[in-house]
Amino acid sequence: MKSPLISYMTLFLGVFALSTSAIFVKLADAPATITAFYRMFFATIMLLPFLLANKKNRKELCSLSKNQWGLGLLSGVFLAAHYVLWFESLNYTSVASSTVIVTLQPLFSMVGGYFLFKERFSKGAVMGCLVAIAGSIVIGWQDFQISGKALFGDILAFIAAGIITSYFFIGQHVRKRLSLIPYSIISYASSALFLSMFAFSQQTSFVNYSTQTWLSFIGLAFIATILGQTIFNWLLKWLSTSVISMSILGETIGTCILAYFILDEVISLQQGIGIALILIGLALFLLQQRNNE
Repeated sequence: MKSPLISYMTLFLGVFALSTSAIFVKLADAPATITAFYRMFFATIMLLPFLLANKKNRKELCSLSKNQWGLGLLSGVFLAAHYVLWFESLNYTSVASSTVIVTLQPLFSMVGGYFLFKERFSKGAVMGCLVAIAGSIVIGWQDFQISGKALFGDILAFIAAGIITSYFFIGQHVRKRLSLIPYSIISYASSALFLSMFAFSQQTSFVNYSTQTWLSFIGLAFIATILGQTIFNWLLKWLSTSVISMSILGETIGTCILAYFILDEVISLQQGIGIALILIGLALFLLQQRNNE
């Protein structure tokens, strides 16, 4: 993409869309596996017309190598595992705490980017990352409970953060040679398949949910996935996993704002300070990385 401004504007649109994830999960009265399955299943259905109506996309999908298929399927496994673990964590800990922990992806992406893609980060970029992470911790600090169920939920969210970073690393590699729609279809469809198998093994019902829950499934698929996750898949052709993971820290801000309006959760002074730190850290990181390109 020629324009960095358009790249970053699109990136932050995706971050805001992704911020709705935790809200929709809280509104959906369904097991974590089912919620994750319908998110991936409906997202696949929504993208399917773009595959079928485009000859280039169809041809590209039919000509994929075994390696590309393998990586696409592996990304689906990682995506499925991420959503199950994260959605399950929301049953044990607070929205703020879970979202803060799951967005600690830069800790994994900067290490992985250094060793896998030979990325180098200036002191200013590292400082920006640490400031933004500190902001996330400030937001969720009062919700951290080092005991019982809350701790278990926090651990699930932390593992989910590491897994989704692996998903983005695969995307960063595959998207250099594969178009957005074929890659997303393979990833989302395989993820839905693995999730359905897991749900069957647990004898979980796929039906008999409330209207609000079905609408939450659709919201997760269209807003959080198509307008969020798929935008990240698109940008992986031009931006690194480290940049995208850093920007996802902004999800905490969006979630706090949405929770205020939808779940009647109050934005405290502490959360306001955390939001300011995240914005400062993100600005410092992105400016430093831009100057180094």
